[in-house]
Amino acid sequence: MREHFWGDEWWRAVGDRPHSAFLSVLPCRPAATGHGPVTKMAFMKSLPTRRIALSATLAAVALALTACGGGSSPSSTSGGDTSLSSIKSKGEIVIATEGTYRPFSFHENGAGPLTGFDVEIAQAVAGKLGVKATFQETQFDGIFAGLDSKRFDTIANQISINPERTAKYDFSAPYTISNGVVVTKSDNNSINSFADLKGKTTAQSLTSNFYKMAVDAGANVQSVEGWAQAATLVRQGRVDATVNDKLTYLDYAKSTPDSGLKIAAETTDKTQSAMVFRKGSAELKAAVDKALTDLRADGTLAKISQKYFGADVTK
Repeated sequence: MREHFWGDEWWRAVGDRPHSAFLSVLPCRPAATGHGPVTKMAFMKSLPTRRIALSATLAAVALALTACGGGSSPSSTSGGDTSLSSIKSKGEIVIATEGTYRPFSFHENGAGPLTGFDVEIAQAVAGKLGVKATFQETQFDGIFAGLDSKRFDTIANQISINPERTAKYDFSAPYTISNGVVVTKSDNNSINSFADLKGKTTAQSLTSNFYKMAVDAGANVQSVEGWAQAATLVRQGRVDATVNDKLTYLDYAKSTPDSGLKIAAETTDKTQSAMVFRKGSAELKAAVDKALTDLRADGTLAKISQKYFGADVTK
């Protein structure tokens, strides 16, 4: 008796249920050739050819799925570095700064436009990027938290580079190079190095790094509230010296040319300050670095520095 394979019996013989992908390969009924039903022997002989056809179809389906997957590749990179493209698309770079930190970021006469060394550097960088510089004035205690929460794109506020910060943030190339200095009266020739502070009296803010420098050098420290008070005591001869940042002294010397003070000694260690970005902002960092390189080459950085300090503190 001849065994025929019709309908669902055909699929049970092949070992699977009907699927639209296979319909063109494995018809569930024989073609109208006039030869009648397919015998089991004829079916078995045809299996190799059908398997080849099935394999070809599966390969075509896989290729089509791969092509479809390829079309979705842009979404796979959507989580990448958009630090530069985002500011380009909105046409501005939002910059955090204190606004109360003279001469770096302050309001002229207390209520004038925002200006300062860092402000002008940031504006020049934005110009090179082809976007507008928008400043958000922020207290220093919350400035890094604001960057973390994406309230702004970067910080320009004399942020010094150190290992603790570089572990968490990206920094641009430095645009300020400074160091600690010993400031004395112009006619004081007894102090020419930090070692000469031993046994001398210096005026220091007890919360500053420069207090530790003075103590380590063997000085007797008189507590003051800040630079202005320290400079006054040195000028009056009530203390021998004060230790502070070179930029602070340069700003003071420029605005008070007849102060009667001088730099008697400097530290060899340099402090570098730069713009700060969230980690993973490689594209924005690279663009800002290029902008700073161009601004240094065309003399813009030096010009801004001379305006505020009477010296080039950018190198």
